[in-house]
Amino acid sequence: MKTILFPGSFDPFTLGHANLVERALVLFDEVVIAIGINEQKSGWIPVEERLCALREYYKEDVRVRVESYSGLTSDFAHSIGANAILRGVRSFKDFEYEMQMADVNRQLTGIETVCLFTEPQLASVSSSLVRELAHFGKDITAFLPTGYKFKL
Repeated sequence: MKTILFPGSFDPFTLGHANLVERALVLFDEVVIAIGINEQKSGWIPVEERLCALREYYKEDVRVRVESYSGLTSDFAHSIGANAILRGVRSFKDFEYEMQMADVNRQLTGIETVCLFTEPQLASVSSSLVRELAHFGKDITAFLPTGYKFKL
């Protein structure tokens, strides 16, 4: 089975990242969306809330799993038998950086990286923009495929 790991925190909620998951399913049998848990760093949306929202959104798609993990992404990728890690890129500058990181990752861990460009109409809606809007109390549901309203 060809499995790709899509690591992230808020990323999988945005329209652009949901589109990346759809496109990755053309290349792979399974996508595992993984929310990293870092005891020293807490996100503005609790991990359990993110996990629940993602599981609800993907509940009909048996080819998408939603997991949480702690530690190194590459270790988690190995533990689930992932063949690659999915990275979304919005520009050629992002692509160059991700390719450099992918080369280091491949040499150190043997895990491949698949970079998919965000579709142009979704490229301006980055996860950081959505986080920033939410931080200031703005309605972000237009940017989310789930239409989910977070408790801020």
